Amino acid sequence: MLLVHKSVPLGRLLPRRPLEAFFLSPPSRPRRFSLLPRAAMGSVAGDTAARLAYPPARRDDSVVDDYHGVRIADPYRWLEDPDSEETKEFVARQAELAETVLAGCPDRENLRREVTRLFDHPRHAAPFRRGNKYFHFHNTGLQAQSVLYMQDDLDGKEEVLLDPNTLSKDGTIALSTYSISKDGNYIAYGLSESGSDWVSIHVKSITNKQPMPDKLSWVKFSSISWTHDGKGFFYGRYPAPRGGEVDAGTETNINLNHQIYYHVLGSDQSEDVLCWKDPEHPKYTFGASVTEDGKYIILGIYEGCDPVNKLYYCEISSLPRGIEGFRETQELLPFVKLIDNFDAQYEVVANDGDEFTFLTNKSAPKNKLVRVNIKNPELWTDVLPEHEKDVLESADAVNNNQLLVCYMSDVKHILQIRDLRTGNFIHQLPLEIGAVSEISCRREDKEVFIGFTSFLSPGIIFRCNLAPTIPEMKMFREISVPGFDRTSFEVKQVFVPSKDGTIIPMFIMSKKDINLNGSHPTLLYGYGGFNISITPSFSVSRVVLCKNMGFVVCVANIRGGGEYGEEWHKAGALAMKQNCFDDFAACGEFLISSGYTSSNRLCIEGGSNGGLLVAASVNQRPDLFGCALAHVGVMDMLRFHKFTIGHAWTTDYGCSDKEEEFQWLIKYSPLHNVRRPWEQSSGNHCQYPATMLLTADHDDRVVPLHSLKLLATLQHVLCTSTEDILQTNPIIGRIDRKSGHGAGRPTQKLIDEAADRYSFMAKMLGASWTE
Repeated sequence: MLLVHKSVPLGRLLPRRPLEAFFLSPPSRPRRFSLLPRAAMGSVAGDTAARLAYPPARRDDSVVDDYHGVRIADPYRWLEDPDSEETKEFVARQAELAETVLAGCPDRENLRREVTRLFDHPRHAAPFRRGNKYFHFHNTGLQAQSVLYMQDDLDGKEEVLLDPNTLSKDGTIALSTYSISKDGNYIAYGLSESGSDWVSIHVKSITNKQPMPDKLSWVKFSSISWTHDGKGFFYGRYPAPRGGEVDAGTETNINLNHQIYYHVLGSDQSEDVLCWKDPEHPKYTFGASVTEDGKYIILGIYEGCDPVNKLYYCEISSLPRGIEGFRETQELLPFVKLIDNFDAQYEVVANDGDEFTFLTNKSAPKNKLVRVNIKNPELWTDVLPEHEKDVLESADAVNNNQLLVCYMSDVKHILQIRDLRTGNFIHQLPLEIGAVSEISCRREDKEVFIGFTSFLSPGIIFRCNLAPTIPEMKMFREISVPGFDRTSFEVKQVFVPSKDGTIIPMFIMSKKDINLNGSHPTLLYGYGGFNISITPSFSVSRVVLCKNMGFVVCVANIRGGGEYGEEWHKAGALAMKQNCFDDFAACGEFLISSGYTSSNRLCIEGGSNGGLLVAASVNQRPDLFGCALAHVGVMDMLRFHKFTIGHAWTTDYGCSDKEEEFQWLIKYSPLHNVRRPWEQSSGNHCQYPATMLLTADHDDRVVPLHSLKLLATLQHVLCTSTEDILQTNPIIGRIDRKSGHGAGRPTQKLIDEAADRYSFMAKMLGASWTE
């Protein structure tokens, strides 16, 4: 499928893999905790424990905003300035407090040692072919970043093409995107520093492995797409920020006026051809890709994170002076508007000249394939109708006239070969229960490489030969984790009724044949947003929790995600966002009523939109959980749209500038709903669970101010008064340095964070280590 850039959601950039398994840009997740003696494990009021001495934070009661006649105080507004000395002091003192707590977690080093041991195994990504060479990523085990290799054939000698580990001593420079020219002579690649979304694009000759002088700055949310003549490529960028040098990734300024440029190989960025901009819609983002036949430029236009886009095209051969001719005229490329509204999503699957096949959700919330002649767009025909139950996740043209389609059925993937012309079924490829993590193919290829993973499979790469009548699918590589015996574990999928009766799928991983006596420490993970599906995936740290600490690990596929298509997504967005929190609570209650755990042994975890999920769930049901780990969460729902790319998330959340949407947001915004449970009329005399908020100084997706403001608020409301305080469970923040939202985080940082957050969780839940 031609991957026209999509507007980047706030969260996971989630491929089909978990944090540790993904090669280029691991999504964000877990972190730290602990100090209290084991007597203070639960969230039931009345536990006796020494209270932490929380650092004081100034409250500015003069900051009050008026939202449609409702006055809302924002006493920690000053924490929105990351460069102020006061903010830096707050961060330093919170980091000191967190380290004091973590130093008292007895299993911190056990976790670090065992996660490191299991992490130290070779990992491979699926190979792909460009020109006359094969390329693939490989990590020997504990390398900070995976390395890109090339070889003449799959059995030939491997040569290093690009090793990000040579670019920084601490591994914090990561490869974030790349594209190899059709002839295989050049690679253009994007580097990000300290986890920032900002990228600089560089070029390297593949023939002599020498770097080119090209360097492109202020690139963000961009793919790279070469024209077939190999002369240059398209990319997306923002205008350079005003005011001189900035520490890219720490600023909070809103991202506006995305633009598409064409860069000619060997030229200076100042000479790049401006191909598209739209100053009348400064919040739009764009992506340009060249079709597989090299004939067309496809422009995708996005107004937010919803799966909808406009789609324009430009025929390269129709440009009399080529793309470079527009440098002198300073005119935009003459794109033709095929789809000029935001009614549905359109992704190019293939084209034969002017006849295009698209994957779309137009009148098909579970997606379908359609075909149209773009020069005569009045007649659209269905090629593969929407499935009654399963979601059509992707479709790739292969073997000239066939399709490799991937369906999601109850959060498990199915792969089929179909006829490109008719959509007719040809063959189903054999897969275990799990998830397709990657598909490597082009239309001309008779051979396809498929990455697969599951909760109990670290990863398999299949090599599928499509030339025979019945495809031949063989194991090409299998990732093996020393010391991991999958037969010791089991994974179940259960279906849980939510508050309104909707059935929510949930995976449960544990040691085999555990007694359901309510005694097991349990970790419940969720996301629930932006049409993103949380599919089965392998995690070293989760295996360690089950193997060495007796944990039950659960993943709840709540509404808001894409597990059952666009209707499932919309049922957890905008005015329906409360469904996400209800679904998550229902899964927690199921785990307790079914005998897996109890409330004081249940921890919830989520990152980004999932961090919001965890924080809102703790506010609404402090009695249900014993611990909470909220990573890089969106916590201020009234102001998120004012910072970096936050304005793109209004398609999922709404915006406080509109009165109706303000009323949705104020009801669950974590920052604005912190209450002392013991003072509420419900009579539920409990305290908040032990809580860790995790953020990072270079997170320019969900900027740190969200977690910092909530951290100050939680500590003030729950912990700092001298009167009638029942809160003894700790409320701390882990604030990482030289890290961002999660993508590109080096291996050692992943390990350290896992040791911190899970040792905190283990102590809070009373879990103990066994070898």
